[in-house]
Amino acid sequence: MKRLLTILGIVVGVLVLIVLLAPLFINVDSFRPELEKTLSTSLNRQVQIGKLEASLLSGGASASQITIKDDPAFNSGPFLQANSLKVGVQLLPLIFSRRLEVTGITVDKPDIVLLKNAAGKWNFSTMGSSQQKAQPQQSGKPMEVSVDKFEITGGKIRIGNSSGHKAGQERVYTNVSLTAKNISSTTQMPFTLSADTPGGGALKLDGKAGPLNQNDAARTPLEASVSVQHTDLATTGFIDPSSGLAGNVDFDGKLTSDGKVVRSEGKSKANNLRVVKGGAPAKAPISLDYKSQFDLDSQAGQLNTAIHTGNSTATAAGSLSAKGEDTIANLKIQGNNMAVDDVVTLLPAFGVILPSGASLKGGTINMDMTAEGPLDRLVINGPLKISGTHLTGYDLGSKLGALASFAGIKPGNDTLIQTVSSALRVAPEGIKASDIVLDVPSIGNLTGNGIIGNNNSLDFKMLLKLSGHAGDTVGKLTSISTASIQQKGLPFLIQGTTQNPKFVPALGNELKSGLKDTLMGAVGGNQANQNSGQQKQDLKGVLGGFLGKDKNKKP
Repeated sequence: MKRLLTILGIVVGVLVLIVLLAPLFINVDSFRPELEKTLSTSLNRQVQIGKLEASLLSGGASASQITIKDDPAFNSGPFLQANSLKVGVQLLPLIFSRRLEVTGITVDKPDIVLLKNAAGKWNFSTMGSSQQKAQPQQSGKPMEVSVDKFEITGGKIRIGNSSGHKAGQERVYTNVSLTAKNISSTTQMPFTLSADTPGGGALKLDGKAGPLNQNDAARTPLEASVSVQHTDLATTGFIDPSSGLAGNVDFDGKLTSDGKVVRSEGKSKANNLRVVKGGAPAKAPISLDYKSQFDLDSQAGQLNTAIHTGNSTATAAGSLSAKGEDTIANLKIQGNNMAVDDVVTLLPAFGVILPSGASLKGGTINMDMTAEGPLDRLVINGPLKISGTHLTGYDLGSKLGALASFAGIKPGNDTLIQTVSSALRVAPEGIKASDIVLDVPSIGNLTGNGIIGNNNSLDFKMLLKLSGHAGDTVGKLTSISTASIQQKGLPFLIQGTTQNPKFVPALGNELKSGLKDTLMGAVGGNQANQNSGQQKQDLKGVLGGFLGKDKNKKP
């Protein structure tokens, strides 16, 4: 037994000695030119590797750096560069046969650039392309390289657009981790990819890819589950900062590709959504279910989406085109009998912020609209109608000022709006409302046009045709008939902001003259009335409001 232990000790000692001394006799760096040529041929990109040094205790070799050049049609700089590369090798062939058999490659903290050109093609598409390989023929037997596992740790990915052989605006994803196994041109490769998205979110893909398409890597078949958590739309870089689109998004879905058509479906939820510049975060989240398919040849596809807010649902369906740098949508948006209480929470996202304490309660919304343009700068057009809602928490009568006082409109914090309809145009620069028609039983019928700017400013020209009671009141105090007032209406402007609207009379000369003559006559003829002093003051205030006199001017 003692002799056996002695023999085992000697064997172990020799093996340790071989491992420790092997680097002194094996020049691993001599394999570097051959490895660079093999990788360059396989990737169809120029590959440069720093000096290789043996690291037999960890079963491989390491290099101080690696650089993979980009496709010159996209970028004159590198596609990938890293300061550390580890290559796993089979020890016995390396020690006894001086043959390098690669089992795994780990790239530590690489900086990777992904670019898309104006034609919608990505720079990684030509990686491994057999049609574009132009490597010189090598003499002798090529080095045998087999890779069982490829890893990226602590990486950084820059995604942008390519113009004139240089990278444009970039969005940066950090802490990128990728593990791919059984890399082959004939089989599927299981992979897992994770990254931190701009703004502090997280991205994860888990699935299988392959066999690798030798002509266009972007057409490699793919099956993957996709998870995006707490990603800020405004910081992804895919969104034009000038559009104003923002919000925190969570997404879970599936992505499949057969190399010709990409199909995707999933569920998404957006919190604090903002649609236009100058808008405020929506007060409630929206969620959506979607299905899409995209043809890689035509760079076009179809999208079907159900958008949920509260218990109400709208649909958006149509076509997508990604032939250029932007993805262009042509969608039809429909919502039938949606609850006002559900939709009103989204108004701030579109730049409509109601005055403090004001809200719309009850009623339904119907819309039939189109959405066209880049996905992050959609222009929405079409009719919208609201029925049976109440404006609460806002004394419209008092806000109308002289108009309400003169027409006999009673103050109150609850105003029924029987119907309101308008043709809308919602764009990044604001909202344009045309052919507005409001039926407010306690006041009358209001019509007009106006604009809500992306800074929440208001510029509306309106016409009020008073209800029967209010029209009679005006008729009794002027020389103009009730029928004429109801027919012509009282014009006014809405200015200020959505939070603090200002109602300004804009009377024509006929009505302004009639009001002046009749009211001033009434003031002069009431001297015997015990309340004449107060009446004179009240009528002067009303008249001043109607005629637009400076309230700050001293009498």
